Amino acid sequence: MSKVAAEQIVERLKAIVVSGKVLTDADSLQAYGKDWTKKYEPDPVAVVLPKTTEEVQAIVLAANEMGFALVPSGGRTGLSAGAVAASGEVVVAFDAMNKVSDFNPADRTVVCQAGVITEQLQSFAEEQGLFYPVDFASAGSSQIGGNLSTNAGGIKVIRWGMSRDWVAGLKVVTGKGDILELNKGLAKNNTGYDLRHLFIGAEGTLGFITEATMKLTRQPKNLTVLVLGLSHFNHVMDVLQAFSRRIDLTAFEFFSDKALRHVLANGDVTAPFEGEAPFYALLEFESLTEETLEEAMGVFEECMENGWVVDGVISQSETQAKNLWRLREDISETISKFTPYKNDISVVPSKVPEFLTEIDDIVASRYPDFEIIWFGHIGDGNLHLNILKPEGLAKEEFFAKCEEVNTQVFETVQRHQGSVSAEHGVGLLKKDYLQYTRAPEEIAYLKAIKVAFDPNNVMNPGKVLDI
Repeated sequence: MSKVAAEQIVERLKAIVVSGKVLTDADSLQAYGKDWTKKYEPDPVAVVLPKTTEEVQAIVLAANEMGFALVPSGGRTGLSAGAVAASGEVVVAFDAMNKVSDFNPADRTVVCQAGVITEQLQSFAEEQGLFYPVDFASAGSSQIGGNLSTNAGGIKVIRWGMSRDWVAGLKVVTGKGDILELNKGLAKNNTGYDLRHLFIGAEGTLGFITEATMKLTRQPKNLTVLVLGLSHFNHVMDVLQAFSRRIDLTAFEFFSDKALRHVLANGDVTAPFEGEAPFYALLEFESLTEETLEEAMGVFEECMENGWVVDGVISQSETQAKNLWRLREDISETISKFTPYKNDISVVPSKVPEFLTEIDDIVASRYPDFEIIWFGHIGDGNLHLNILKPEGLAKEEFFAKCEEVNTQVFETVQRHQGSVSAEHGVGLLKKDYLQYTRAPEEIAYLKAIKVAFDPNNVMNPGKVLDI
């Protein structure tokens, strides 16, 4: 983009967002032009922070008229480069659209602007004696708009589902610049295509979500956490099935001993018990009655007798439960300093042990000198593969080496009829591998949908699909 064109764009944006901000300083361009991926260098021409849906609409209309591209920016916690602006785009950041309004206690719904922080919605729900169940380690910084744009899942999917399951309505600005109000909070609305579900998971490629009517539910009571040491990963499904038959779990997570070592080395939490195990499972459930707790202990003893579990600990207080959760939730933060190469993949839960073993064998044989960290949401079949960069190896060389094995990994995903991206979206990192999860006919329909909503390809171009 020429200097003159860039100046014209900035002036147009300043005329639009009179109540917001337009940023062009180097620090802002760097901060807003990237997400948690570290492969691409940000290079936006400007960052605009609108305050209203109408301002977003005016920005989109200007982009169509002047021919510049837009990249949405929420909490910037994504791991597929869906919010990276590396080619002279304008970043549309939703930080200033952060109001919670129109709480309806009878319907148990609340309206959130796109920039509302996940934790902000959770806290609001708690103040009303209710609960917003979608939760993940980045809840303190991720935004509702971004969560919906990637259909984020997190640690409670086994009980409460994905982000899309909690959306009663959406307000969006399409790539053409139209404002659509979708579903309007209705529980039943059988009037043709439900367009809100096209925008959920679309990563801003069809339009921008500016407002969402979110559903809330009752607060869970006396959440109790069990951390179990597993004798072998193959027993993870035995343990899951044993507990699921007798208890309604709210979470079932796993992590490897290597992942735990990194968390413990940080010095903020202690080991769950004296002994060690190659893998660990974290289970959470509502201990509503003494009978429920006795049932859980009975299943634990059964797992011990069968040799599936070598040791375990159960929370005795809310504080202990939170500390046990940190063994799992602190993993991403503690390994981030090693510039991990991440793969977020999934299969149906029953295929997890075989699938993980195959992937682990592939990666270990190709990269015997790299440390491999596994963790994930076993209850819904989502695995997080992390390869840590050795000290002294350049980032570019490390990522290139890791990408060499992607084809083998995704061929395995395809053979098990899984997904190359379970919850972080496609973005730039997974775009070339979409074919391993989606059939050619599906991709053709996806492209047709993209063109229908965004004919000039101004909305997050180059992400998910090439048009």
